[in-house]
Amino acid sequence: MDLLYSVRESGSISAAAKALGLSYRHVWGELKRWETALGQPLIVWDKGQPARLSPFGDKLLWAERQAQARLAPQIESLHADLERAFAVAFDPAAHVLTLFASHDDALAALREHAASNAQLHLDVRFCGSVDAISALNEGRCAVAGFHTPPQPAAGSLAQRAYQPLLKPGLHKLIGFARRSQGLMVARGNPLGLASIGDLARSRARFANRALGTGTRVLFEELLAQSRLTPGDITGYGNTEPSHAAVAQAVASGAADAGLGIEAAARSRGLDFVPLLKEDYYLVCLKAALDEPPVGALLDVLRSGAWQAKLAALPGYEASACGEVLSLRRQLPWWDLPAR
Repeated sequence: MDLLYSVRESGSISAAAKALGLSYRHVWGELKRWETALGQPLIVWDKGQPARLSPFGDKLLWAERQAQARLAPQIESLHADLERAFAVAFDPAAHVLTLFASHDDALAALREHAASNAQLHLDVRFCGSVDAISALNEGRCAVAGFHTPPQPAAGSLAQRAYQPLLKPGLHKLIGFARRSQGLMVARGNPLGLASIGDLARSRARFANRALGTGTRVLFEELLAQSRLTPGDITGYGNTEPSHAAVAQAVASGAADAGLGIEAAARSRGLDFVPLLKEDYYLVCLKAALDEPPVGALLDVLRSGAWQAKLAALPGYEASACGEVLSLRRQLPWWDLPAR
């Protein structure tokens, strides 16, 4: 584009080359190369006449001006974002912490709060609870997030899902929140759903979560407690990637109900039928507790400002937030015989 603009302004290849600080031979060769690549003439080469752009060359410059006019603000914004991102890398007071976690509205709020109040930048990747702990064990993140009912019993599905991934002495739990899980339903709860059993009796269309997610583990547990099977639930095989996606499926009328957190339901104007409270934990390797980014995370979690913000979210309590907890005490599977 610079070559074309210079040729048009100067009216000759030699003047264009001089203006760009390039050799005549180089400019000539580049113009010919681009004509071959594009399959169109760029310059009109009339003997004895000033060089001028072909109609195609003029259209190329016009298209470039249009693109610049439309994209320049976005490019400038992206440039500023990149400058800020790289400034963090060179700031010794800033910390970056990679966190794989089960989807959670409070974690999204924590990411924003930590960046603006503590120079802690959380690189959060939302995935299933099982996948998050696996990523921690494989060294792909420093902290993982997962959730279980309080004191899950021996022989529970939660034990079978999480115990093989966690080892006392190697892993440490960090309290994050206690949150409500329940049925997200249309406003007014038109089907009168109050339990998992009601899903089966009413043949309500259900929006499920994917395998490997903590909410899917919880739903399987609730099914077993209700003596139901997947075949009893209409739409059991229809999965959504997040609490927000389940809520959207219900809000759009694609589903009658889904299991999820209260905050997601309220954000889309849905009613919420609470079924239980569960603990959301962060987990890291014991050795990571001494690392500055994890220390910065603990400071944020223990702060009054964050805990007040957490408690203001629908369905959340700042339970043991920022406390380093005993794996055996919170999840006592290692001390109980399997059933």
